[in-house]
Amino acid sequence: MDTDTVALFGASGVIGQGVVRALQAQGRSYRVVGRSMEGLRREYGADPKAQIVTWNPEDPASIRAAARGVRTLIYMVGVNYWQFHLHPVLMRRTLDAAIAEGVERVVLIGTVYPYGLPRTERVTEAHAREPNTFKGRMRKEQEDLLLAADAAGSIKGTILRLPDFYGPGTERSFLYRAFDGALKGKRAGLVGPLDAPHEFVFVKDVGPVVTALMDEPRAYGHFWNLAGAGVTTQRKMVEDIYAQAGRPAKMMTMGKGMVRFAGLFDPFMRELVEMYYLLTNPVLMDDSALKALLGTVHKTSYAEGIRQTLVEMREQQAKAHPAAVLATT
Repeated sequence: MDTDTVALFGASGVIGQGVVRALQAQGRSYRVVGRSMEGLRREYGADPKAQIVTWNPEDPASIRAAARGVRTLIYMVGVNYWQFHLHPVLMRRTLDAAIAEGVERVVLIGTVYPYGLPRTERVTEAHAREPNTFKGRMRKEQEDLLLAADAAGSIKGTILRLPDFYGPGTERSFLYRAFDGALKGKRAGLVGPLDAPHEFVFVKDVGPVVTALMDEPRAYGHFWNLAGAGVTTQRKMVEDIYAQAGRPAKMMTMGKGMVRFAGLFDPFMRELVEMYYLLTNPVLMDDSALKALLGTVHKTSYAEGIRQTLVEMREQQAKAHPAAVLATT
């Protein structure tokens, strides 16, 4: 590995895969860090510029080994939706290890949760961070650990905040069931209301922003918003998804009561209840500061993002069920 080593902690998720694609396009080497050697090898093993490292986030020595020789650490570690108390715990351990190993910079991929209920139509970085949920408090605590370490001069830190994202591989996206339903000719089960303003970022657009932010010295010591490709609604997105798939839109909407009921059987849905405010009081981010910092921030239009997602999902389904595809062609 070279002296400008970039390590992706939590590399197996869709954001990690997007950052890797951006690094590959720039011809850079990188280290991917995750829990499963098998999964990492399957995803990155064919790339000679990839160094594959496993870690055990419960073991400080393992975290230090994963961070050894690294200049920049991109932190995308996910936890189960019902285990958000782990976010600050894992960030503290990782920061301690990174500082001990002489890592220079940490980029945290964050969310809108720490802002809490929006007080303005557009939320800038100056908006108060007053989370109204447990998940928001845990994410804010995670951010505060990094910002405090930066302020103390222990390590440089920056945070990129993302809205909901969609695209190939994003099975936890609000829109995933619409893509799946449109391709199969089935009804999409959605969480509503569907006509409230909303924004989405196309998952493939995130990687280049992360690497540009990582390389910009002025980014550190601050957090930055990345807004979606414009204000839309879930209904508009779903109608376009079905139209591009050549089928009439079919949808079924779950309100808060139904989400709460589904939570009796599904831990993810149970935890979604407290975040339901994001569908009724959406946080729509203003990312003028990020654009001023980086100069250009490419955003794929919703229509094009939907087209690419349908193409890739069709290809994945064809690989998984070739006989079924042949039978329908």
